[in-house]
Parts: sequence; C-alpha cells; structure tokens
Amino acid sequence: MNLEVVAICDAATDCAGKLNILGAFDTIFAEEIPFKYQHMALALRIRFTRIEEGEHKVKINFVDADGKSVIPGLDGKINIRFGHDAQTAVGNMIINLNNVEFKDEGEYSVDVAINGAQVHSMPLFVRMKPQKNANNLN
Repeated sequence: MNLEVVAICDAATDCAGKLNILGAFDTIFAEEIPFKYQHMALALRIRFTRIEEGEHKVKINFVDADGKSVIPGLDGKINIRFGHDAQTAVGNMIINLNNVEFKDEGEYSVDVAINGAQVHSMPLFVRMKPQKNANNLN
C-alpha cells in the first residue's frame, strides 16, 4: 500500500477514478483567532498491490499542536477490487470538512492511519493575516 496523494484543499472530486484537486494549501491566514474555516476538503489517493485486495479501514485524526482533536476522529473503509490483468489498483477518498474551528494560531496536523498503522502526517499552519499599514499599499 502506498499513499500517493494527501492534500488539504478547497475542493476535490472523484470522476471515474480521476482525483481532481482544487486549491491545495498548507496555511490558513485568519483575520482573528478563534475562527471557523467555512469549507475545506481532504483528498487521499491510495495505491494497493494485488495481495491487498479487499476492505481496508481508514482513520483520520485532525489535531492541534497539543494533540487535542480539532474535530472528532473520522473512521471509514475503502474496498479495493482488481481488474483481470491489473497488478495495482487505486482508491480515492474525499472528506469534506465544514466550519472547522481553530482556537489558536500555530501548527495543526492531519494524521492518516490505514488498518491501524499511521501512514502519514500532514501539517496545517494557522497564521494571523498580516496587518496592512499606511506605508504598505498592498
């Protein structure tokens, strides 16, 4: 099993096995803290070998720097089937997250476990939006 893609993004779709990702990011700029981020998606693309055919458990934990859950843990399953001559197969997963509340500025983490083993940890940074001043025309 190989986790080929993990992306936090604005939106994602799966169209006939194609994983479409729009606006991948790792940093959110907030006007104020705490705040709620209206919508984001987590997109995964996982490749399996023929011996791994069947059902696999996927668990997602979204935590702050202290390891406290930002949202309740997400448990799901992915069922992989192979074509006659295929040696590998992929499964795409898209998790839409709405109104996620960030209570502090700093580093967060999206952790992915498959069949009980952690396979990936992806950082997400929350920063205060830079303040504009009279000398900065941007």
